[in-house]
Amino acid sequence: MAAKEFSFDVVSRVDQQEVRNAVQQAERELENRYDFKGSKCEIKFEKDEITLIADDEFKMEQLKDILVSKLLKRGIDMRQIGYGKVEAGSGLTIRQKVEFKVGIPQDEAKKINKMIKDKGLKVNSQIQGEELRVSGKDKDELQKAIAFLKGLDLPFPIEFVNMR
Repeated sequence: MAAKEFSFDVVSRVDQQEVRNAVQQAERELENRYDFKGSKCEIKFEKDEITLIADDEFKMEQLKDILVSKLLKRGIDMRQIGYGKVEAGSGLTIRQKVEFKVGIPQDEAKKINKMIKDKGLKVNSQIQGEELRVSGKDKDELQKAIAFLKGLDLPFPIEFVNMR
């Protein structure tokens, strides 16, 4: 009889429902703020992508501040947010896309893989697309691996899912 293997996946993802909630809260604040009355500022949310539209650079920064504050309150990590370049929009406005970085980049996954091996834990880790699967025969070793990974200063947030 073979020994049972336990595993978990290391992922980096964004809760789209929380993003949607944050955007709705930001839109409500935008409607109610006196300094935005009569401006063309808006927040568009389509297919996991946010577009900010503003009258000028100053309003764009205020718009970002509103959005970021709502995202933070909803538990979205700032390391997952990327901004596109500011472009000219229609009718004297400027626009900027807000993207969410999802998945663990290959080069980072390789580094994490190497760190796990260098740590000397009795676990195996392998890259599966934009995720990392960590497996082992001993649950305590997996717990040590999770503790080790939580302690790393990574350029993106990670979660542990599919504990088996």
